[in-house]
Amino acid sequence: MADIDKAFGRRAFGADPANYATARPSYPKWVFETLRDRCGLGPGAAVFEVGAGAGTATRAVLAAGADPLVAIEPDARSADYLRTALALPALEVRTEAFEDSVLPRAAFDLGVCATAFHWLDEQTALAKVADALKAGGWWAMLANIFGDPERPDPFHEATDALLNAGPRTPSHGPPAKGPSAGDDEVNARLSGFGRNGRFEAISHEVRAWELILDPDQVVALYSTYSDMNACPSDERREVLAELRRIAASPPFSGRVVRNMLTSLWTARRRA
Repeated sequence: MADIDKAFGRRAFGADPANYATARPSYPKWVFETLRDRCGLGPGAAVFEVGAGAGTATRAVLAAGADPLVAIEPDARSADYLRTALALPALEVRTEAFEDSVLPRAAFDLGVCATAFHWLDEQTALAKVADALKAGGWWAMLANIFGDPERPDPFHEATDALLNAGPRTPSHGPPAKGPSAGDDEVNARLSGFGRNGRFEAISHEVRAWELILDPDQVVALYSTYSDMNACPSDERREVLAELRRIAASPPFSGRVVRNMLTSLWTARRRA
């Protein structure tokens, strides 16, 4: 089964950015508290965001006081939505790929990427991030992950065959199980930082929580997935209709619980 091309994935969410902004869950408060306490996010912090999308993380970074915040978004539709929805003097939205963005060297206190790093080439991106950060500045990668190997997931099991028939995002895959679940991914990320060699104080934290959805919210959320947007429109409508039917029927009967994990990586730019 083919993976979704990264070039497509970077522009897979712009057809309805307003729905993406409302249907995708926010990142938990502890993420931004950590960025405040560890990484200096606060009033006057100079921040850039990679792959801002419809602004799920952008809103919280601005609310914390970032000024300026340079949001880099390759999809013109999502970028235009951001400019309208978050029309604040502190925010500059750039419509361009991160690799093409010309950022001032050593100018930023913090760089952020929220559920978008898998669309980038790791080493190219990390080199550019390090160039843009001040000595001692911080880099943060955060992601909301749908599924937790430590908890039963009836809705995932009920819809797995339906959803696994099409193309897959690079971040797709059933949660790993067993005592070493997630170790390979963590080791790969640490290896990536090691190959770059310009970061220290590397930290990773994951916390679990629950997302409660009714059938309409299920459809709205799943319609934002890149693999769903890669399907032909007729097939997409059929899959979403079946998801709604499953969510409305026993044993869910209109209340779907999705097990969530939120992952946060932080790393400091070496002096």
